Amino acid sequence: MGIISDTPSVSTATKWLGFIAAIWIQSISGNNYTFSNYSDALKSLMHLTQLQLNNLSVAKDVGKAFGILAGLASDRLPTWAILLIGSFEGLVGYGVQWLVVGQIIQPLPYWQMCVFLCMGGNSTTWMNTAVLVTCIRNFRRNRGPVSGILKGYVGLSTAIFTNLCSALVADDPAFFLLTLAVAPFIVCLTGVFFLREVPVAKIATAAEDNEEGKYFGICNAVAVVLAVYLLAYGFVPNANTLVSRVFVAVLLVLLASPLGIPVYAYFKGRNSGRVGGDVEGQRVREPLIQNGEKESETVVDAVVAETEVVVVKGQPVIGEEHTIIEVMKSLDFWILFVSFLCGVGTGLAVMNNMGQIGLALGYTDVSLFVSLTSIWGFFGRIVSGSVSEHFIKKSATPRPLWNAISQILMAVGYILLALAMPGSLYIGSVIVGICYGVRLAVTVPTASELFGLKYYGLIYNILILNLPLGSFLFSGLLAGILYDMEATTTEGGGNTCVGGHCYRLVFIVMAGACVVGFFLDILLAIRTKSLYNKICMSKKSKKSSVTSSS
Repeated sequence: MGIISDTPSVSTATKWLGFIAAIWIQSISGNNYTFSNYSDALKSLMHLTQLQLNNLSVAKDVGKAFGILAGLASDRLPTWAILLIGSFEGLVGYGVQWLVVGQIIQPLPYWQMCVFLCMGGNSTTWMNTAVLVTCIRNFRRNRGPVSGILKGYVGLSTAIFTNLCSALVADDPAFFLLTLAVAPFIVCLTGVFFLREVPVAKIATAAEDNEEGKYFGICNAVAVVLAVYLLAYGFVPNANTLVSRVFVAVLLVLLASPLGIPVYAYFKGRNSGRVGGDVEGQRVREPLIQNGEKESETVVDAVVAETEVVVVKGQPVIGEEHTIIEVMKSLDFWILFVSFLCGVGTGLAVMNNMGQIGLALGYTDVSLFVSLTSIWGFFGRIVSGSVSEHFIKKSATPRPLWNAISQILMAVGYILLALAMPGSLYIGSVIVGICYGVRLAVTVPTASELFGLKYYGLIYNILILNLPLGSFLFSGLLAGILYDMEATTTEGGGNTCVGGHCYRLVFIVMAGACVVGFFLDILLAIRTKSLYNKICMSKKSKKSSVTSSS
């Protein structure tokens, strides 16, 4: 702990510059959701059955199971080291896949391809851990908007990659994989210079809270414009070279535009400092992590003060800091874990199988459906993050209630897909995308509110184990086996299936899983109601005390 005499403008600008770097990193870290864009090329080159192909996608998602390593490292390594590990691993994992799909080398044995897909999947866990842990600690009073915006850009990344590659070289799976390998590596190399934990003020003024809210509003607005822009381009028929180049140029400008926030914050702080001097006096600031050590006891006090929960010795209750062992013993954690599995596991199965789902329903090009799922997933993430935060402050609405709503809507989406009516794939892709986005954006801050920030990096990666687990259960086993039962063998050893019956039973089972998740989320909302009442009262009392003192 120490007194720093820097002007607040430097600290604020540094914090927001790191957040913009985090947005860029998240914009290229959703490569796990792009498997459908090159899965058909892998299937034909390696002569795979659908079950074998689905197991490749499972191997990709199994990489997230090793995200626990990133969670452990988040308390021991600096942010820049975590980013470098993830970017290098992705370069190798997707680089080898590019060599195979581009036919630069002969297809590798099946088990080796599983290893490299696993590496590619694991690379994103390092990037996501570095970004989420750092930004939620830097902006702990706005966890919902932070989670919504960052997870929203992860959702957009699939559409960014898909549309960018389509604009440059049409639909070329080899070039797509090359982009997945190189782009994250370059962006992370840039991000290591800007993304870091910034010492935060223990007590913030109402003006600072309002200013943060305005900046997050700008980020939301830019992200929405970007999403609409990507969505509109997806419907442009046969864009010529000029239109494609203009699209790429505007896309890059939109991605760079949030840079205006830290620049504005810096000069605004300097100007206000010259006019009014240091009105508040020097601030006491406390670093969250020093030289890789655990957070200090004073920081734990700051976290507790945010929710006005008094830490006492003994078994903690929800809202207090939990160790990993205490989290594992918590019933609330396992309710959250299983409900998360029902939502993200089924959603991931749709994304992994979108290529074959589209072909079964008679669509030769599924890139539009991949983009639809990505873009509407973005809207689900960015809206749910801000809306859930608003209703906590206004009426103490528990965040898990929003997860419950998304689960029941996702079940409706699966029923529509099972019916296989004309246009149902369009509607189903949108619904599944929105609800999948809500689950990710709401669960991230929920875990930090229930179990604290001290071991948040590891807790987050334990929850993310649901991605490989859900992929294995719903994509590798359920979808793969049921598809192969309906499919006919093709020449060369693969198989294919055409018609609405190919995935009908799969969608019905996944709808049932979502109903189970709905009841679990309702149970968790009831159990956490008292915690969110305390958080709401804390925010209201702090706001009223600051207003009265001013």
